[in-house]
Amino acid sequence: MKILQLSVVVLLTTKVLFGQDTAKPDTTKHVAKLDTINPDKGDIKGQLKVIKDTKIKLHSDSVSPSVIANQPKKSSKVDTIVQNKYGDLLRDDSLYNKKYSIWRPALEVIGDNIALSLVDSRILKLEFSKVNVTTWHRTINAGFPWGAGWEWDQDRFGNNFLSHPIMGNFYFNDARCNGYNFWASAPFAFAGSYMWKIFGENGTPEREDIVNTTVDGILLGEILYRISSNILDDRTHGRERVFREILAGIIDPMRGFNRLIQGKTFRSTNKEVYQKEPLNITVYGGVHKINDHTNAILSGKSSEMLNIQFDYGNPFEMRTRNPFDFFKLRVETNVGVGRKIIDNVTGYGLLVGRNAQAGNIALLEGGFMYYDYWDNTTFELSTIALGGGVFSKLPIGKTTNLYTNGHVGVVPLSGSSTGPVTDTSQFRDYSFGYGWEAKFETFLSVGNIATLGVSYNYYMIHLFNNTGKGEAAIGTLGNNSIGILKPKITLHLYKDMSIGFEYYLYSQVHTEANTPTFTSYQTEQKIFIQFYFEDPQRRGHYN
Repeated sequence: MKILQLSVVVLLTTKVLFGQDTAKPDTTKHVAKLDTINPDKGDIKGQLKVIKDTKIKLHSDSVSPSVIANQPKKSSKVDTIVQNKYGDLLRDDSLYNKKYSIWRPALEVIGDNIALSLVDSRILKLEFSKVNVTTWHRTINAGFPWGAGWEWDQDRFGNNFLSHPIMGNFYFNDARCNGYNFWASAPFAFAGSYMWKIFGENGTPEREDIVNTTVDGILLGEILYRISSNILDDRTHGRERVFREILAGIIDPMRGFNRLIQGKTFRSTNKEVYQKEPLNITVYGGVHKINDHTNAILSGKSSEMLNIQFDYGNPFEMRTRNPFDFFKLRVETNVGVGRKIIDNVTGYGLLVGRNAQAGNIALLEGGFMYYDYWDNTTFELSTIALGGGVFSKLPIGKTTNLYTNGHVGVVPLSGSSTGPVTDTSQFRDYSFGYGWEAKFETFLSVGNIATLGVSYNYYMIHLFNNTGKGEAAIGTLGNNSIGILKPKITLHLYKDMSIGFEYYLYSQVHTEANTPTFTSYQTEQKIFIQFYFEDPQRRGHYN
C-alpha cells in the first residue's frame, strides 16, 4: 500500500514540475493544407519534394517590374492570418509545441548554472567559482546591480562581450524551447544571469555581466531559435531527419536537449509545425589584409578569413510584424592573427514595425535590437543598442534594385578601447561607456551580374569607467568617436558563386579634458570567393 501511495505522489510531482498545459487549443486555423503529407501513400521524400516545388511555384517573389516594389499579390491559397505569403506558419503550431509548466524552464536555468559551476570549479579549477554559504551571504547582501555593492569587472574583452551573450542565449532558450514566446522567454535570461552572479562566483558581483548576458543573450537566443526552426522538419525520416536534428542541436543546444526529453527528436508529423521565414545564407572566404602604419593598399600582413551571414525574413512583405520575423546576423573570423579569431559579430532583430508603400518604393519602419562586437588587432568595440530603422527597396529594372537602410540607436552600455590593443592580455584593456550609434547601408543589386554597395557605422561613446580596481564608478574619461566605412563589390562567376572585394576604413578620435587628442586610422582589404544560397521563394540581395 505504501508503495502505491508513493507512486501516486511521484506521478503528481512529475505532473507539477514537467506537466504541460492541459487545455486543448483550437488549431484548426493553424493547419496549412499545402504542407500536409499522407503517410499511407508512402514515398514521404517524394511528397515533400512536390510540396516544396508547389510552394515555390505558387508563393515566390515576383521579378516583374510591373508589380509595385516587386511584391507579388497574395495567393488565394494563403491564409494571411496564420501564414506568411510563402505559405509558412507565422507561429509555432501550439498543438505540437505546447507550453510547459514554468517549473521546467526554471529548473533548466538552474541546471545550466550548476553544470557551468561544476566545469569551472572541478575541471578548470577557477578560483572565482569556489563558492560556499559564506560567499553566498556576501553576494546576496550586495544589493541591486547599480548599487555600491556591485562593481565593473576587469575581465578581457571577449569574455565580457561574447562569452556572456552565448550563456544568456542558453537561459533564454530554456524557456523558448518549452513553448514560451519571445517576450515571455526574455525574463529567464535575466534570472539566469542574476542567479549566476549571486551563487556562481565568490567575488563582488559585476554589473556589466548582467546587462550583456541578458540583452545580447535575448537577441542571440531568438536568432538561433529561428534558424534551428528553419532546419527542423518533423515530416522527414531517415538520414535526412538525423542530419536535421544534429545540425539544429548544434546551432541551438538547449533546443536539441529539450527535443530529446520532450520526445520531439523522434516524433513524426504529417504537416509543418514550426514557424518559418525565408532564409538566405552567404558564406565567403578568402584573404584578409591588415595594412601597416602607412595604410597603403595591400601593404600589411595577410591572414585567412571565413565568414557567414544569415538574412531571415522579407522586410518588404506587407504583413503584421512580430519580434524577429526579420533579422540579420553576420559572423566574421580572422585566422592566423593570434587569439582574436572572432573578428566581429554584428546583428539586429526587428521588435516592432510596419510596412508601407511610397510610390514605387517598398518600406519597413520599426524598432530594433542591435548587437555589435568588434575584436581585432586594431581596436575593441562592442555595443548594445535599441533604436529605430528604415529599410527601402527601389526597383530600377526587371532584375535591378536599389536597397537602402538607416538606423539610429541609443547605446546603454559599451566597451571601447582608447588606444592600441594587445592579443595577450588576460585583463581589461578597454573602457566602459554609453552613448549612441548610427548606421547607413546602400547598395545596388544588378541581377546575377554584380552588387555594388557601401556601409558606414558611427559610434559616439562617452567613457565612464577605465581599467583598474578601486576606481570611482562614475567619472569623466572623455569620448570615443568611431567610424567604420566599408565599400564592397561582388561579381558573379558561376551559379551561386561570386568573387568580391571589400575595403575597410576604421577611424577613432578620443578626446579628454587635459589630455592630448588621440587619433587612429586603420585600413584593411578583403578579397574573397562568395557563395550565396538564396531561398528559392525569396528574391533579392538586400543585405
